[in-house]
Amino acid sequence: MTFLLILLVIILVIAFMSIKIVKQSEVYIIERLGKFYKVADAGLTIIVPFFDHVRSVVSLKQQTMDVPPQGVITKDNVTITIDTVVFYQITDPAKAVYEIQSLKKGIEYLAITTIRDIIGKMDLDETFSSRDSINDKLRVVLDEATDRWGCKIDRVEIKDITPPADIRDAMEKEMNAERNKRALILEAEAQRQSAITIAEGKKQAAILEAEADSESKIRRASGEAKAIKEVAEAKAKEIEMVYDAMKKADPNDKLVQLKSLEALEEVAKGDANKVFIPFEATSALSSLGAMKEIVKEDKKKDFHDNKK
Repeated sequence: MTFLLILLVIILVIAFMSIKIVKQSEVYIIERLGKFYKVADAGLTIIVPFFDHVRSVVSLKQQTMDVPPQGVITKDNVTITIDTVVFYQITDPAKAVYEIQSLKKGIEYLAITTIRDIIGKMDLDETFSSRDSINDKLRVVLDEATDRWGCKIDRVEIKDITPPADIRDAMEKEMNAERNKRALILEAEAQRQSAITIAEGKKQAAILEAEADSESKIRRASGEAKAIKEVAEAKAKEIEMVYDAMKKADPNDKLVQLKSLEALEEVAKGDANKVFIPFEATSALSSLGAMKEIVKEDKKKDFHDNKK
């Protein structure tokens, strides 16, 4: 009975040692008698106790690694501190275990030396404006170097670039000066636009005023011309009516001459300095003179008769 219990315990221990369950996104590197045997994928795996053992558990997920901040000297001899993070993924677990002692240390050292090489060829200002370029160059170099380790570098990101304190102060002063300069330029541009707008407004107002004055003069002249035309038409109609009345009355020459003299008198009352008398009017005047002489003779004759 004791023997059976011991045998059962031994079987359970062997079964426990033989059965391995590999998690998702992980692989087991299994060695047999100290030599690489196989890569066990996710799921149930059976190994031979005492002959096989799990050398390493390798994650196939994308992993991140922070590279410690490094002091780097730029091309213009300025020491800056760069903080970097690397995103990588293991594509060949066996190479990642057997080709290098520590994959993370290898990536870290490669990243540090590559950063120093790239930044050493750039000026300080260029390092701030060329982050994307630096990231791409780092990724390409690291990806090529780590390929033989069964690793793929997906991304490299520079988290922070820190210049020395005196450089930061100088950069802040320069930035403030540039900001003030832009503010002055914008203010001057705004004033210029305002002046242009005011001038355009005055110009438009002057044009509209001139057009209004011109339109007013045109309408005034048109009204005066219309009034003169109406007066002339009324005078012409009045003359026509007088002429028709005179034709109907069948006047004799004496009446016509008297009316002519009356019209001549009205003309003489005007402001003109000279009056031109028609030829017909002179005959009327001579007739009137003759009539005046006859009236005088009659008066003298009556006077003598009364005296006798």
